[in-house]
Amino acid sequence: MSSESETLSSSASAPPPPSQSEESSHEDDSKSVSKKAAKKEAAKLEKLRRRQEAAAALSNATSSLSVEEDPLAANYGDVPLVELQSKAPADVNSWTEVGKLNEAMKDQHVLVRGRAQTIRSVSKNMAFVVVREHGFTVQCVITATPDVVSRQMVKFVSGLNRESIVDVEGIVSVPKDPIKGATQPVEVQVRKLYCVSKALPTLPIIVEDAARSEIEIEKALQAGEQLVRVNQDTRLNNRVIDIRTPANQGIFRIQSQVGTVFRQFLLSENFFEIHTPKLIAGSSEGGASVFRLDYKGQPACLAQSPQLHKQMAICGDFGRVFEIGPVFRAEDSFTHRHLCEFTGLDVEMEIKNHYFEVMDIVDRLFVAMFDSLNQNCEKELEAVGRQYPFEPLKYLRKTLRLTFEEGVQMLKDAGVEVDPLGDLNTETERKLGKLVLEKYGTEFYILHRYPLAVRPFYTMPCYDNPAYSNSFDVFIRGEEIISGAQRVHVPELLAERAQGCGIDVKTISTYIDSFRYGAPPHGGFGVGLERVVMLFCGLNNIRKTSLFPRDPLRIAP
Repeated sequence: MSSESETLSSSASAPPPPSQSEESSHEDDSKSVSKKAAKKEAAKLEKLRRRQEAAAALSNATSSLSVEEDPLAANYGDVPLVELQSKAPADVNSWTEVGKLNEAMKDQHVLVRGRAQTIRSVSKNMAFVVVREHGFTVQCVITATPDVVSRQMVKFVSGLNRESIVDVEGIVSVPKDPIKGATQPVEVQVRKLYCVSKALPTLPIIVEDAARSEIEIEKALQAGEQLVRVNQDTRLNNRVIDIRTPANQGIFRIQSQVGTVFRQFLLSENFFEIHTPKLIAGSSEGGASVFRLDYKGQPACLAQSPQLHKQMAICGDFGRVFEIGPVFRAEDSFTHRHLCEFTGLDVEMEIKNHYFEVMDIVDRLFVAMFDSLNQNCEKELEAVGRQYPFEPLKYLRKTLRLTFEEGVQMLKDAGVEVDPLGDLNTETERKLGKLVLEKYGTEFYILHRYPLAVRPFYTMPCYDNPAYSNSFDVFIRGEEIISGAQRVHVPELLAERAQGCGIDVKTISTYIDSFRYGAPPHGGFGVGLERVVMLFCGLNNIRKTSLFPRDPLRIAP
């Protein structure tokens, strides 16, 4: 898939984002370039804002388009604020969703609300408006007709600004020829049309441009036509408009379904939901990737995960818990799969005999999740695939499990040298993913029994070899989405492990103390929501699956 690294747009643009392949050695240069780019972008946005204000003033001055003694003036116009202030309850059932308009509704009177995606004036007597609601579109026809639609109304409609919100009343008709420019196979013959909320005349990006696929752009270039390519920074700087595209509407509905299945499956397995603090005294994971802050004169951190508190919940006899909430990592990483804030899907549970019990939950949870997405999100997946083509995820009914040593051996057999007691880097993870797909026919698998040295301090060592641990990672399309393990529940060993990982034991004393009152063996895992959606949909950047992404250089909008 081609990356969005170039802007051919006459609308607002920005320099391309840092390459996904950049490593930490180039981060200083990246920051310098990105700061200059941010200043340049701010200047462009300010210039655009002034242009928009001038255009809006002109539009307001001319929009009193002569109601010229029009006897049908009540059938169109701007809705005054007083009419939008919820004066009295109305029948919600009188409205029809654009996505539900179909041939069976022929000759029915309908009332729809949506955005004026495109407006085309044919003559003084006719205009077309494509109205969009939640990714679905319908063509609306305005034809001057005695006693129904006046020429002034056609003129009013022709002067609408793109992306303005409009209310349309009309009759459903079925055209002889199929409609190519809308999702719905019917038209609405307009009788009344009102502008509820006016968009600025000049927009920083156009939805049709932002919805265009790389394949479309390349085909046009080969045919000698230059189409607009909206790059990633421009999209994220104008995210409110960008998320109106059909692909983005699909992405975030798919994301919602992932969270729904996660919650419903775990509830059915006797887990219950908890909410842990995001302000903590010490780091959750260790290492330097911590956002530190002042908490009323005391040092504090934003939680890197709910790890410590979900374990404390198990010590409190909660048995099986899960959480969906924000996770913060102060990593200076400019890769395609890292964010400084993401949504964590976390699980913790008592185990009776073996850490495989946790892996069993992972297996059944994700197979159920993938099945649900394929069955219930067909339209959304299709919308994503039109802009970002991808192959459906290959997965087994019973998820493949390999030990870390088996994975290392597969890599060695393929000529890739790997430290048997080290971690896998991004390149080797992807290589192993390809080898697993070739050998086992799956893009979703579990790799367990990792070297202890590369796992967090609270990870339980293996009984038969302390160099390895009762831990696992889970992969989709060669990239990690889950880390999990059996936890250390013996306080003395836990304190020893924390010190060995460079953590000040005093900052996590309440956590360690919670194990001194009797703690059951337990384990769990954490999942990055955005990464799951990115990899399931075969997307090339995690920022596409974060509603308003936060990375080392972005904290707005």
